[in-house]
Amino acid sequence: MTPLTGPLLTNINFPSDLRKLKLDELPKLCAEIRQFIIEVMSVNPGHLGASLGAVELAVALQYVYDTPSDKIIWDVGHQAYAHKILTGRKERFASIRTYRGISGFPKMSESEYDAFGVGHSSTSISAALGMAVAAKLSGENERHHVAVIGDGAMTGGMAMEALNNAGVSNANLMVILNDNQIAIDKNVGAIKDYLADIVTSKTYNKVRDKIWLVMGGGTKYGKNSRAIVKQLGNAVKTTLLRSGNLFEAFNFRYFGPVDGNDVIRLVKLLRDMNDIKGPKLLHIHTVKGKGFEKAEKDQTVYHAPGVFDKTTGTIKEDKCQGLAPKYQTVFGRTIIELAEENAKIVGITPAMSTGCSLNLMMVKMPDRTFDVGIAEQHAVTFSAGMAASGYIPFCNIYSSFMQRGYDQLIHDVALQNLNVVFCLDRGGLVGEDGATHHGAYDLAYLRCIPNITVSSPMNEEELRNMMFTAQLKNMGPFAIRYPKGRGVMPKWKTPMARLEIGKGRQIRDGKDAAILTLGHVGNYAVEACTTLETAGWSVAHYDLRFLKPLDEEMLHAVFCKFSKVITVEDGSVMGGMGSAVLEFMADHGYASKVTRLGIPDHFVEQGSVAELHHECGFDAEGITRAVSAMLSARP
Repeated sequence: MTPLTGPLLTNINFPSDLRKLKLDELPKLCAEIRQFIIEVMSVNPGHLGASLGAVELAVALQYVYDTPSDKIIWDVGHQAYAHKILTGRKERFASIRTYRGISGFPKMSESEYDAFGVGHSSTSISAALGMAVAAKLSGENERHHVAVIGDGAMTGGMAMEALNNAGVSNANLMVILNDNQIAIDKNVGAIKDYLADIVTSKTYNKVRDKIWLVMGGGTKYGKNSRAIVKQLGNAVKTTLLRSGNLFEAFNFRYFGPVDGNDVIRLVKLLRDMNDIKGPKLLHIHTVKGKGFEKAEKDQTVYHAPGVFDKTTGTIKEDKCQGLAPKYQTVFGRTIIELAEENAKIVGITPAMSTGCSLNLMMVKMPDRTFDVGIAEQHAVTFSAGMAASGYIPFCNIYSSFMQRGYDQLIHDVALQNLNVVFCLDRGGLVGEDGATHHGAYDLAYLRCIPNITVSSPMNEEELRNMMFTAQLKNMGPFAIRYPKGRGVMPKWKTPMARLEIGKGRQIRDGKDAAILTLGHVGNYAVEACTTLETAGWSVAHYDLRFLKPLDEEMLHAVFCKFSKVITVEDGSVMGGMGSAVLEFMADHGYASKVTRLGIPDHFVEQGSVAELHHECGFDAEGITRAVSAMLSARP
């Protein structure tokens, strides 16, 4: 059922409808869009805060620019919900982030208005510059290219690389810096402080107010856009930039800061800036969670709050109390225990402290916990530097984001055999965030790297034991990969013990077939074995624990006994654990029949974790079906 829309929004399905409105109608439209987003997000959880803050920006962009001919590239996409509503997806908006619904992020295959697919941070300027240069080569000199990037994403090195390149390109590129002083957690670093100084500077604000007075009409400038923008540029340069401006140093024309939640001012300024050729940057200041009191006050929680009351903002109670904890909680509590015993342990995260629960350590040990911003490459090499100095960094990075630090993992950590513990959160299919966030490839891309130990726990106790083992002396690079969500042990706080590296364990004996699992999906195999037993099959189950090194002794025992083997992993079936088992089998001349279950060779879209595991065929039902088919097949 589509939520009710306001009178203006009801008649707007595409930007062409929006452009029929009068300028003074836009604030009312923004209020209607904001309420529409709140209504949908209250029952279908998504990224609430950032999108509420960017409503006026989305409206202004679609009002001024001739999309889809003009190109608007949103960074990450958390802030693009109003954009989706205005570009043909209003009727389907209630399906956002659901199984077979629309994506939570801009996606080229979903709409011609989504100029570039996004999901990871700091990519928009590079993509927009590429499009702008391509347009110039094609003689399309009147086409506009706009990159919308958040202040948190500016901490990513790729954004700085793009600014550096764009500044000498002379491309017709507009960068809009949406500054709300927060990503998921509060922003960190020198760029954050620099932007805050601009926003709070009395001089900046004084001149900004003067410029808006000029642009308001009733002066000698009238409606002369070129004169207005020239006045703006000259005022900024002569009064505000005496100590240097970061963006001017990159050869961008800098304008701002301006109120990004004032849609009428935004429209006027964007129209004026369209006359300026070459690279330019507009710095706007918005409020994350704008218009929804709870979301404005607690911006981290309401980044993605889950189900909440649309009137009061009260988040609905967690019905999972008393059940097993999330793996993230187990990590956060366990690293504190370890750090209390080992003064050399430090915690590092690239802007995901709350998501990975490292924020717990930040409270107790702020001097030993480091949020380095959205900068995975730096996080890895920063960790390497600390390891080279005798510390034991637990570097917690979401699996899909670890892809961004792959060269550093190889060159700066593994090559030098440094004891960095990589806690790869969100390993496997993560659910509603979809293809950009699934941790599908880590098993495949990690196991080919020399020196590294690759492990994955089946439950909370195993995670604690792996963390304990990883911080022991001379372990070298050590990866622990675990999923998003809950484990299986309500009483999870068990005494920690050292694991023997490269040794798995037998969970269940059997005689007809063997199931080999790695990680949390082993719990599906436990359930499947019970179901198969009722059908008369005797199936053994082995938990590998370690992908690298493999437990070769255990694998020899498996292949000597079983002619039918099933491997199960929540990772890419190409190159992952199943592939490693096949390689072992080939290397040692075994001829068993092996069926591999895992993430298939295509990009899996969004849905709940349970829905996606079922689709990919490695939930308990899928394992049962695969084993039954193998055992029922004729020899």
